[in-house]
Amino acid sequence: MRVAVVDVGSTSAHVDVVELRKSQPPRQSVTVKHKVTLSREVGPDGRIREKSMARLVRAVGRAADTAALHGADEMVAYATSVVRDAPNRDAVLARVAKASGVRLGVLSPRQEAGLTYEGARAWRRPGRDEPLLVADIGGGTFELALGTGSRTRNLVSAPLGARRLTLTDLPGNPPSPRDLARLRRRLGREVPKLLEGLGPVPVGTECVGASRVFAQLATVTAEGGAASGADGVPVLGLRRLRAALPELAARTWQERAELPGVSRSRAPHILAGALLAEALMDSAGISALPVCPWGLREGIALRLRAGLRGDARAVEGLGGLRTTA
Repeated sequence: MRVAVVDVGSTSAHVDVVELRKSQPPRQSVTVKHKVTLSREVGPDGRIREKSMARLVRAVGRAADTAALHGADEMVAYATSVVRDAPNRDAVLARVAKASGVRLGVLSPRQEAGLTYEGARAWRRPGRDEPLLVADIGGGTFELALGTGSRTRNLVSAPLGARRLTLTDLPGNPPSPRDLARLRRRLGREVPKLLEGLGPVPVGTECVGASRVFAQLATVTAEGGAASGADGVPVLGLRRLRAALPELAARTWQERAELPGVSRSRAPHILAGALLAEALMDSAGISALPVCPWGLREGIALRLRAGLRGDARAVEGLGGLRTTA
């Protein structure tokens, strides 16, 4: 079975066409991004404006064309926080459905956290029960998920995404030292509370970062090449992160986009993401954070594969996302 998983976020409509077989891990055959770039044009209240809505409709339509072109038997399409949290969300979803024929689903932050955990677990600890903590810095939310098997034991979500923090706490370009210090203090208070909300974390728990923010920070902070662990996995080091923060803070977002590994779409928010990553690593006592390439889209693919194997419960939470391509 060939499935297209379409993730509509603040920067792009990301399409993964995945081969699903009952007895094998999901295998990605095609990945394509269609630009949306909503993050810099959404109104101060989070409302998606007309120009952005038109761009979103085009991107989703192109994503559907990509799925059809590559022979997808089914398409699973969903929107993340920038659409989910918009005051005019219903109008946006209706406009997309009418113009493109695609009914976008919406996942709650907790659903996103659980599915991201499942994707990261399958990549980092397949078939094993060692404790794992998965951190995900999104645009609107920040999630932590803790588990000891294929499903989470506990998870927490907070409106501390990199895009949201930039809008609310770092208004300048570049931001003022006062705003930076204030946000650092805020995160120093709130992130430990989120970790406490997970309950007891077993001794020996590994933490991995599962988002593009962590991946770009690992590249930005690398000295003479991407830092990696003994297994070749990219790693974000706390010492290097702290050393890079003054330069990130001194640059405008346009100048940050010139740094290696930083995309233009995420450049405005990478500083807030860096401060959040610092607070997490400091609060959890993490000196080196492996960066996981699997996350939400892979978690959805794994659920769909479980459905092929007869596990009806695995796909129950995807009912609102399943769309015929």
